[in-house]
Amino acid sequence: MGRSRDVWLRRFQVAGAKVAGGAECEVVCFPHAGGSASYWRPLALALAPAVDVSAVQYPGRLDRLREAPVEDLHRLADLIAEALGPSDGRPRALLGHSMGASLAYEVAVRLARLPGGEPDLLVVSGRRAPAAAGWRERHMPTGEAELVDRVKGLGGTDSALFDEPGLLELVLPALLGDYRALASYEDTPGRPLTCPVVGLTGDRDPEATVEEVGAWGEHTSGAFRTRVFAGGHFFLNDHTGEVAELIRGLLPTRAG
Repeated sequence: MGRSRDVWLRRFQVAGAKVAGGAECEVVCFPHAGGSASYWRPLALALAPAVDVSAVQYPGRLDRLREAPVEDLHRLADLIAEALGPSDGRPRALLGHSMGASLAYEVAVRLARLPGGEPDLLVVSGRRAPAAAGWRERHMPTGEAELVDRVKGLGGTDSALFDEPGLLELVLPALLGDYRALASYEDTPGRPLTCPVVGLTGDRDPEATVEEVGAWGEHTSGAFRTRVFAGGHFFLNDHTGEVAELIRGLLPTRAG
């Protein structure tokens, strides 16, 4: 796996806008377990052209289908942080949903060890904080059928894929790899960050209660706030505009 940003990051074409060249801020998005970079396209379009949005493409899916999934979140965070490196001078936010929230946190921790590397903002969505009581004890699926049923029950935009045997065969290895990574994940403890952190959740999310998301405040010495939306685990699907507005309001400008 190469170090190049082009290996790891995907951008989305926006008609009439040179997003990467003229944007004042950068947001790097991390998909959920089994998800791909394309999940973040609606948010990228909502934030263009003022914000340059890129999304991480994990190995084992879509254009990286021939690569084996990385079944260790710390190893995956090492690779992504190496590819990202410090900011190019623009304010930068990391945004992750579900598994992607844990991964965004670990990447932020690694970037914070570099001079000028810590992001200006970390947004964690639909994921219990490691500081939440009993977060490791939550039941993990024990087989393929149980895993598929669980993911379908969460109602993501890609859940229909699991009803097509041919498509299921393509997406299942990545999904299994992601859940194995989650099952063995041990967080970087303490408050290693100084940047502001925002926790997002749905008021009916079975994976992350408001209280569990609120515990993310214990992982930074900077400011922390939560924002609760109507919906379940994939509340983002129905609140793209509101999330985009929130991010625009929290990211400083280049001059700020």
